[in-house]
Amino acid sequence: MAPAKPQAISSLPTSFLSKKAKILSSLSVPNAEYDDLSPKGSVDEGIRELIDEINQLEGCVTTSSCAGRVSVFLEGKRAKKGDFTEENDGSSREKVTVAGVGGKGAGGRWLFVSHDPVDFEKEGTDLVKLLGMQQEDGGLLSRKENAARTGDVRFIHFKFEPMILHVLTASLAQAQIVLAAALQAGFRESGALNLLPTGTEDATPMVGIRTMGLSLESLIGYASDDGERETCTVGEDYLRTLLEISNERFVENQKRIQRFRTLLMTTPSEKLGEDGKVWEDADVRRKRMREEGLKRKLEKESVVDAEKMDEEVDMQLGFPDENT
Repeated sequence: MAPAKPQAISSLPTSFLSKKAKILSSLSVPNAEYDDLSPKGSVDEGIRELIDEINQLEGCVTTSSCAGRVSVFLEGKRAKKGDFTEENDGSSREKVTVAGVGGKGAGGRWLFVSHDPVDFEKEGTDLVKLLGMQQEDGGLLSRKENAARTGDVRFIHFKFEPMILHVLTASLAQAQIVLAAALQAGFRESGALNLLPTGTEDATPMVGIRTMGLSLESLIGYASDDGERETCTVGEDYLRTLLEISNERFVENQKRIQRFRTLLMTTPSEKLGEDGKVWEDADVRRKRMREEGLKRKLEKESVVDAEKMDEEVDMQLGFPDENT
């Protein structure tokens, strides 16, 4: 596969080259030593090869990534009126003092995180315990009692989130290549920022690659404000259904990742689908098929018209019908 043609190194913005060198330096350390504030603390194994390939393109460098994950997250303390709020979903590098409307940050914590499909089929597996909670009879009533006693209740969220990837690019042209590959691969909510130059520096757009179509979220429990007990308020059958759906979406997520990788690492004329043929966006494919169908119809009508014209000429000239 021939990679998309990058800019020459000499023409890349100085700011981009500096940022890329710093990022590549941090990524070059062994996984055991690399650390950030995400739950896993390192680049996910499922997209490590993709990250390496993107970073080999002269006009691209990845700044943050997640291969996709299923998680159970306990909210932080909600902001009260007049409190300072700075939202955080637990995966960014910014310090948070008080949680926002969604209860993010401020003591929120991960009860369970997996970047791979969850094997929960083993006999005797306690799904409530596996996901970091405890079962309690009378769930909703108990939650109200806790709220009355402590004045606040924090909810527990089950989430499936597909791949998210941020790629810093050296130019608008390079950003367009990355964004087009992402959109065609099924990451429909992808977009780009920083499209205009700042001062004397050329624009270095940041492309965010994401899709909401595979996302899944559900409230499955609560904890009192003191955080002493994380209580599950749904049954095991419901948890099992959530995990089954998440595992199916892991598979689809991986297909889209591989499609994105293929599209990005090939020239526009060589973009291939899963079957090895040229991959097309659904709208483009429908338009092409309509045009081909119309063309075939016109060709067929032309043949029929030509045959009728021949018959009329034969009759005028007195030639016998070949079928008689």
